[in-house]
Amino acid sequence: MAIHEPSRRLMHSVRLKFVQKRVRGRGSRLTNANLSLTSMIDFLVVTVVFLLMTFSASGETPIAKNVTLPKAENALDMVDAPMVAITGSQILVDGTPSGNTRAIEDLKRVQRVDELFNLLKGKRDHWKELRPGKEFPGVVVLQIDQDVQAVVVKSVFQTAAFAGYPNVSFMVNALPRNAAHE
Repeated sequence: MAIHEPSRRLMHSVRLKFVQKRVRGRGSRLTNANLSLTSMIDFLVVTVVFLLMTFSASGETPIAKNVTLPKAENALDMVDAPMVAITGSQILVDGTPSGNTRAIEDLKRVQRVDELFNLLKGKRDHWKELRPGKEFPGVVVLQIDQDVQAVVVKSVFQTAAFAGYPNVSFMVNALPRNAAHE
């Protein structure tokens, strides 16, 4: 057995070209990349915390900035129904503009809001097309500022009823049961 000069010999006897290139240091980069687990865990924790903070099981809906809801002791959880909001002089149905309150306020008499009527009637017809044979619940939720004139509330209420929504609920801030008696 001959004595050889000390050097790197590991894997030199393997006759595969890709192994010989790698042993000599002329191989290409590795195809697998290292993944920083710390960054990935940080990202996942932030995402989970965000989702937990924004999740609402009770069906809370966002309230417009200019709307101050009235307070009530006897309140129920939200139902899945079209949301009619009155913000300033504008009437919105699920965020879509559907009328104005100026004419009602100027005339100071109850009248039908045609844009609101047409939009609610369209929603009712669409619901019936999607669920043939089922009875339409006819529920609408009104999100109205506590300072809106009564004639406007009556007009919106009556328009919703004419459009096929006789069951009207008002969105309120719920008071604790014992706080109303203080």
